[in-house]
Amino acid sequence: MKLMFSLLLFAVSISVSAKEINISDTNISFVAPDEFQPLSQEMIDIKWPQKNAPEWVVGNSTASTTIAYGLKNNDISDADLSELMTYFKTTFDRMVPGIEWIKRDIIQLSGKRWLYLEMTSNAVNADIHNIMLLTSYGEEMLIFNFNSTKGDFPKYETRLRESIQTIQLPN
Repeated sequence: MKLMFSLLLFAVSISVSAKEINISDTNISFVAPDEFQPLSQEMIDIKWPQKNAPEWVVGNSTASTTIAYGLKNNDISDADLSELMTYFKTTFDRMVPGIEWIKRDIIQLSGKRWLYLEMTSNAVNADIHNIMLLTSYGEEMLIFNFNSTKGDFPKYETRLRESIQTIQLPN
């Protein structure tokens, strides 16, 4: 019953039209690769067993490449993004096995400044390529995580990077 209720809430919380994804109760949207579909709560629980699962996730049929996104109760609207980048680097260096940084930057996207973190790391069952984007949204932190196994990343890289460019925030 809990699974069915969770799936119903998930289906209501986002609307998927072709490829466009709209985050519930916001005017935040982005375009995902055509074959990406919302992951079931069961799949989310398997992929993120430590109970730190994102609010919403779309991905390929095997969930080996996903786009996770959500709002966290962290107000970073007044944060210095350079200091925040240093914090994330230090924290990830300590906590993420085999992390190798590809890029850390502050970018402009949809009229806002974003923290951009791109890295590879070692997970339990596969090596991972992550692109994380963080910005403020009101008094919350908006997070996107474009995540792929290293094996799948070359297949999806162009489409994931195109998807990043489609992120739209309300004015």
